[in-house]
Amino acid sequence: MCTLEKRGNIFILTLTGDHQHRLNPTLLSAIQSALTRIRQQVTTSPSSATPSALITTANGKFFSNGYDLDWARIPAQAQARRDRAILADSMLRSIVKDLLTFPMPTIAAVTGHASAAGFILALSHDYVLMRSDRGFLYMSELDINLVIPRWFVAVVDAKVGSPAARREVVMKAAKLTAKYAVRLGVVESDHGSAAETVEAAVELAEGLVKRGWDGHVYADNRKNFLRDLIRRVEDTSEHNITGSRL
Repeated sequence: MCTLEKRGNIFILTLTGDHQHRLNPTLLSAIQSALTRIRQQVTTSPSSATPSALITTANGKFFSNGYDLDWARIPAQAQARRDRAILADSMLRSIVKDLLTFPMPTIAAVTGHASAAGFILALSHDYVLMRSDRGFLYMSELDINLVIPRWFVAVVDAKVGSPAARREVVMKAAKLTAKYAVRLGVVESDHGSAAETVEAAVELAEGLVKRGWDGHVYADNRKNFLRDLIRRVEDTSEHNITGSRL
């Protein structure tokens, strides 16, 4: 489901396979496990004080096409479907919280479509880089007749600067190409191909590592900077991941 590579002080987490990388418990568990392994390496090794960075990317046409709604809809009973939806929501919240508190800079190298929960996964990184020859960022809930979760909106509020851009994302369900996303301030930069996007992410990561920041201090500053968002992600009193139409 995913691989973890280490190049010097840069960790590269890749969602593998030429498919949609739909977020179900299997893939979410694999991502969480990889993040846990990185945390363990940087907190227990003798060189734990060495600055590091994380890049998350994906193989194929999709970065992630969001929650696996087909998996969530398998049970015949409505409560069982809701239980599956809540499970996926809880697991993604855990990953997003992990990224928001991660002890190093994080970069999403978006090499394909990132829709709905997949878009949220990308936005949960400190930086988002995107290929320009294929793919779009797309908060699809309006177009598929679903209610966007409030905590998704909290991520968009924290990560997308202007009200006009947030309206494009949430209330117009705009399919943002890389160049349009750069103009809106949603992503850091656009690049000509998947390979060039990953290369640019590595270059950015190398520059951040060279700054020599202590990872725990970096994480503590991010926690202060995004404390309201982290609280919203932690608030599991609402689990409206797909409205009432599963």
